[in-house]
Amino acid sequence: QVQLVEYGGGLVQAGGSLRLSCTASGRAFNAYAMGWFRQAPGKEREFVASIDWLDEARYADSVKGRFILSRDNAKNTMYLQMNALKPEDTGVYFCTRYNSGQYAYIPSYRSSGTYWGQGTQVTVSS
Repeated sequence: QVQLVEYGGGLVQAGGSLRLSCTASGRAFNAYAMGWFRQAPGKEREFVASIDWLDEARYADSVKGRFILSRDNAKNTMYLQMNALKPEDTGVYFCTRYNSGQYAYIPSYRSSGTYWGQGTQVTVSS
């Protein structure tokens, strides 16, 4: 069973930065694509970013140019550096692991992952 634990949420002013981390249990972390979704109050969960086994990161248009996704396979950890934060970035951020390392085999990667963390709250004040 894969367990995912997120770290790094908090309260920040607009324009500030936060870094989220997601650590995964289990083997072969480097073989799987990972991602982040977020959910704002009263809204549906939405895709934020993903990274495949070759470190190709893809982003939602709303965060492109502001967020940077990376992974450290030696630590079984993925990082989301969030810069120039806006109030609309507020929400619970969920880490997910996909069933494959390659985007070609996870065509719905912007819709959902397979395993999920508990989430971490990010609040951006104006």
